[in-house]
Amino acid sequence: MRVVVVGATGNVGTALLRVLHVEPQVTSLLGIARRLPDRSAEPYAHAGWAAVDVGSEEMDEAVVERLAEQFRGADAVVHLAWLIQPNRERELLRRTNVEGTRRVAEAVARAGVPHLVVASSVGAYSPVTDDEPRREDWATSGVRTSHYSVDKAAQESVLDEFESAHPDVAVARLRPALTFQADAAQEIVRYFLGPLVPVGLLRHGRPPVLPLPAGLRLQAVHADDVADAYARVVRERARGAFNVAARDVLSGRDLARIAGHGRLLEVSPSVVRGALAAAYAGHVVRTDPGWLDMAMAVPVLDATRIRSELGWTPRRTAAEALEDLLAGMAVGQGTGSAPMRPATPRPPGEAVVPVPRRLGEESRIPDSMDHYLFGLYLSDHYTGATAGLERLELMTRTYADTPFYAELAEATEQLRGERELYRDLLATLGVPRRRHRQVAAWVGEKAGRLKLNGRLTDRSPMTAVLEAELMRSAVLGKIGGWQTLREHTDDVGLDAGRLDELLDQARAQVELFDRFHAWARERAFRVRTSAEAWER
Repeated sequence: MRVVVVGATGNVGTALLRVLHVEPQVTSLLGIARRLPDRSAEPYAHAGWAAVDVGSEEMDEAVVERLAEQFRGADAVVHLAWLIQPNRERELLRRTNVEGTRRVAEAVARAGVPHLVVASSVGAYSPVTDDEPRREDWATSGVRTSHYSVDKAAQESVLDEFESAHPDVAVARLRPALTFQADAAQEIVRYFLGPLVPVGLLRHGRPPVLPLPAGLRLQAVHADDVADAYARVVRERARGAFNVAARDVLSGRDLARIAGHGRLLEVSPSVVRGALAAAYAGHVVRTDPGWLDMAMAVPVLDATRIRSELGWTPRRTAAEALEDLLAGMAVGQGTGSAPMRPATPRPPGEAVVPVPRRLGEESRIPDSMDHYLFGLYLSDHYTGATAGLERLELMTRTYADTPFYAELAEATEQLRGERELYRDLLATLGVPRRRHRQVAAWVGEKAGRLKLNGRLTDRSPMTAVLEAELMRSAVLGKIGGWQTLREHTDDVGLDAGRLDELLDQARAQVELFDRFHAWARERAFRVRTSAEAWER
């Protein structure tokens, strides 16, 4: 069985890869993501990968055909891609979440895939005012003040239309409760809390009292159990909707016991909503009030169908899933994908999972070296990586509809990892980052985008040539940095083998920008009529 997972680098996608890797019936596994993961890390090493952005601003036809090329020959496509942030860019969210689902479904039909499995949510359901468990026939009109819920309801309509137009395709939709795992801790912090919320204090203890809106009750399920549910649906080629939730429903007192010391402070939901609205407006948190509205209104899920028809039984309770998440938050746990990346740098000795591809665990600057100059050198390379990452992220977005998109996306993730390695090394060696230099580099990179390159209202073809030259020069400079560190591996206590890998990776990046430069310069200076577009 060949299975394609769209959105395979997120919370559920990561867990699903773990399950499908050991599923005897699955002989081929392809992950699709907007940003490729570290393909040497678990569980991403066990799948093939392709970079496709389902929310691209390209025409639908281009994205659908690109997806269909990857879907051909598949027995099932599992669609998990969903954009949570940026909350404030409503058009982007809807294009990715709703229209992205439509694009995936159309590509499934075009590629002749017999089974489509889609991640819906408890958030798709219409509001209730009681705790009576609802089965899958409850209305899916959503909670109108929650953009997430509105888009989930719209996604359900897309699937209804697709089922009607393509009865030959078996369509399943899973509606899980809140889905937690320790590896998703840092992703959840970034998406819902933000850098100003001090979750790191959890490593020192739990809050003495937990304020919560009165009447809140919460259902949850562990990501591994949700992944098991998806695997069963795929294996049985099941159709229809399936609620997925652990049996226990957590009250406010349950949450206070799990998250704190058992002391609960119940607050009027309207007061909580007002405080959340103010915090969101002030950019203190990333969660808008619609998330609270949805949490207070969604029904309790009755998961009888998936238990009885597919034999699904959760191995962890909702309480255990939440405890796992909080343990991960305390240490900034994550994995080797962009959305699931861990917090860095980690406090010494407190990492649950080793940072992928660390340079060295016993690093230090010996007295035989000039601490100030060597620290300044490392800080400057970290600054260069900051500016380079900003530029490469822009290039990846800009050239999404070119033959180089997948390679640019992969290089972006490589550079993000390299930047974090420098940051880890600076922390380990006790070298100040000199943040003013990173800010200056960030501002300088942004200012560099203001060059018109001969055009005022559109992007100049010459820009691609200059960007390729800029990035090629930056990578050559980066090679010098890795060579310098390689020269001092014994002095500083670094991993020579890892530095050799980084040098090989950088040389491959130079080759990529050489090829991109050749492609861009061939197009940049060609004389075209006003009716002609820049050929991509």
